[in-house]
Amino acid sequence: MTVTDVVKDRSMLTMTITAELDVPVERARQLWADPRQLERWWGPPECPATVVEHDLTPGGRVTYFMVIPDGTRANGWWNVLCVEPPLHLEFKDGFADEAGCPNPDMPVSTGTVDLHDDGGRTRMVISTRFQSAEAMDQLLSMGMEEGILGALSQMDSLVEA
Repeated sequence: MTVTDVVKDRSMLTMTITAELDVPVERARQLWADPRQLERWWGPPECPATVVEHDLTPGGRVTYFMVIPDGTRANGWWNVLCVEPPLHLEFKDGFADEAGCPNPDMPVSTGTVDLHDDGGRTRMVISTRFQSAEAMDQLLSMGMEEGILGALSQMDSLVEA
């Protein structure tokens, strides 16, 4: 997988990552649609993810946790807003407490994923819309960009397996 572009736009409160996968769209879709595949790449290499709940239908929910190198768990959730085959996915994304409840002290963002056929390959566009400039700054300072890029770097070995 090759990341071809990362654009952070403070005026629009967005970060957009474009990447290319050397597989057809349907194979790339499985990386999101299958919870066992999602958990093999969603966390960056040093923070493996475990998907607990996975309902990729409008109104559905995805819950997961990542194990941080010091052994603590970082819990997260998605509320699925829209799913259109082969894959347009839109979801609210946030942090959770130990019980899996949304953490009101942390920002919530909106993520979109679009897969595009590019002659048998897949162009994947992942966009994050932040609630405010402060939320964008907070999440980026926590390493969000590096975390997503690290997570995406694991896709190639997964699709080749």
